[in-house]
Amino acid sequence: MFKRLLTAAAVGSLMCASAGAMAQSINGAGATFPYPVYSKWADAYQNETDIGLNYQAIGSGGGIQQISARTVTFGASDAPLKPEELKKNTLVQWPQITGGVVPVVHVEGVDKGGLKLDGKTLADIYQGKIKKWNDKAIAQLNEGVDLPSTNITPVYRAEGSGTNFLFTHYLAQVSDEFKTNIGEGKSVAWPSGVGAKANAGVASQVGQINGAIGYVEYAYAVENDLNVVSMKNKAGKFVTPNIESFKAAAGNADWKDAEGMYLVLTNQPGEGSWPIVGASFILMHTDVKDAEAAKRALAFFDWAYENGDDAATELNYVPIPSNVAELVREQVWSQIKADGKAVWDK
Repeated sequence: MFKRLLTAAAVGSLMCASAGAMAQSINGAGATFPYPVYSKWADAYQNETDIGLNYQAIGSGGGIQQISARTVTFGASDAPLKPEELKKNTLVQWPQITGGVVPVVHVEGVDKGGLKLDGKTLADIYQGKIKKWNDKAIAQLNEGVDLPSTNITPVYRAEGSGTNFLFTHYLAQVSDEFKTNIGEGKSVAWPSGVGAKANAGVASQVGQINGAIGYVEYAYAVENDLNVVSMKNKAGKFVTPNIESFKAAAGNADWKDAEGMYLVLTNQPGEGSWPIVGASFILMHTDVKDAEAAKRALAFFDWAYENGDDAATELNYVPIPSNVAELVREQVWSQIKADGKAVWDK
């Protein structure tokens, strides 16, 4: 079932609603990063409530566009909007799940889990400065590994993407040259490589091309049996991507003091922290036009906070702590109103 859903993500839509329940469905669009866990939550929620989720996994940029145009009840983005952007568009945002972005490679002759990189070397690869897998900079990080002379093919997200934002936000922190020449954002001008749509598209391209390197949310790496890279973190330690290293980075999150819940968790301190971790955010208007639709969406996300931790952990996402969920209910959902009256009244 899960693999089928990840395949569906490549074409951009999740329909977890029976024909009889479609009138009670919840409509959203945006990030592909949280799509695997939203799929599992949607299946379980529909079994309990007969209310389905219609989620278009079109990328964070598309999600922001659709919620801004009010064509969906909620948008989803891995790139948080700044407080001034929220105010301008009458939006609020909150973190729904946290996960890790991981570099993945396909290099024939290199064992699974056998490759190490640091941020600067990864940035140089994506700038097109390092072109061969046996380059000196990579060899110095991988003593004893027989690296081939295969050409490197960087695979990148072709559309506006929160995964792009997290990846480039990290590289811009560890490489001044990358920050100057390419910069950070949901969409940037990559100097070379192959573009692919959504996390599933990047995973597919990396799996097909010998010499490829890409970056995907961790569940896509696991499901597609890709070779994940160990990374040197801010503390100078090589760490492998897993829920423990994601938790170590997420543990530094200070949501209470984050204005507009704007918080990015890349390059966090700590010996066990994975360097490319981020929350995935839900966006809704503060002045909703359809109160019942907004209430259905909030009820789903409330259910996910209460009941979704096991499913999230199974997929190596980090659930949002209960005290943060309570903060969201009290300080964010209370701002969502229809005709001046709060939609969420629990």
